[in-house]
Amino acid sequence: MSVLRVEHLVVDFVTRRGALRAIDDVSFEIGAGEVLGIVGESGAGKSLTGAAIIGLLEPPGRITGGRVYLEGERIDDLTGAAWCSVRGRRIGAVFQDPLTSLNPLFPVGDQLVETIRCHLPVSVDEARRRAIGLLEETGIPAAAERMAHYPHQFSGGMRQRVVIALALAAEPRLIVADEPTTALDVSVQAQVIRMLKRVCRDRGAAIMLVTHDMGVIAQTCDRVAVMYAGRIVEIGPVAAVVHDPVHPYTRGLMSSIPLMDEDQRRLEQIEGSMPRLDAIPSGCSFHPRCTKAIERCRRDRPELVKSGVTASACWLGAVGGARP
Repeated sequence: MSVLRVEHLVVDFVTRRGALRAIDDVSFEIGAGEVLGIVGESGAGKSLTGAAIIGLLEPPGRITGGRVYLEGERIDDLTGAAWCSVRGRRIGAVFQDPLTSLNPLFPVGDQLVETIRCHLPVSVDEARRRAIGLLEETGIPAAAERMAHYPHQFSGGMRQRVVIALALAAEPRLIVADEPTTALDVSVQAQVIRMLKRVCRDRGAAIMLVTHDMGVIAQTCDRVAVMYAGRIVEIGPVAAVVHDPVHPYTRGLMSSIPLMDEDQRRLEQIEGSMPRLDAIPSGCSFHPRCTKAIERCRRDRPELVKSGVTASACWLGAVGGARP
């Protein structure tokens, strides 16, 4: 059984001028010990999907369709009080800026102990031992001494490690990591990536990794879902999506990555920009930017269709047409 199963998720922002659809019919699963990457440009709906899954949508955003299951139990319809037994205990979250997740007025040790005791029936001493163990597991040197330090006394990379320790405090089955390495330099990024992979392997947790960095996806994930304008346009094993993408948008993302073994004077780019929520094109939402678009792309919206080991939403690649 999958740890997380998302079925036809729809998120709307209800305004005086009507509803704006930000997430449109998104479905995927994540198994135990698996890392699923969600990638796409800013505004594609990656972070919003994660927020909807963990019940942190800001009004006027709300789930208006679909279902979300955690280990077979539906959670998208939980109320505020019911979320307390799920968020933190069964779902951990890691956000881009660790300072937004840590209280600057309390030592990190106190915050870890409080989180552990909030979700697990343990004594203060046991919670402290667990907190020190978590800091050691996430690579904080001299963990017992650092328990008394405040967030501002840690570097950016160390703060992110503390946040990951907080996310793991109650031994959750699912971790939603939203751009966890964006604010870090390359060497620290690599350390955090290795730690996430180790946590996934050793604890059997499922990880949903939201990022715009294909390098992070390639190093960390087992599978990847590519999002565009609120929809998944391609999903499959990382190696297949990176090296043999089907959807023109995915191919554009791959082509924009510089290759170390080739002399490239100019990087390829995808012309245009992500459409606004109130101006989503008919048919395939990517067709105004696609150099391969045909009339059917402008008229009919493609659904995800299996194409080899991946699935893509493209009339050219997945539905009997010529590969883009």
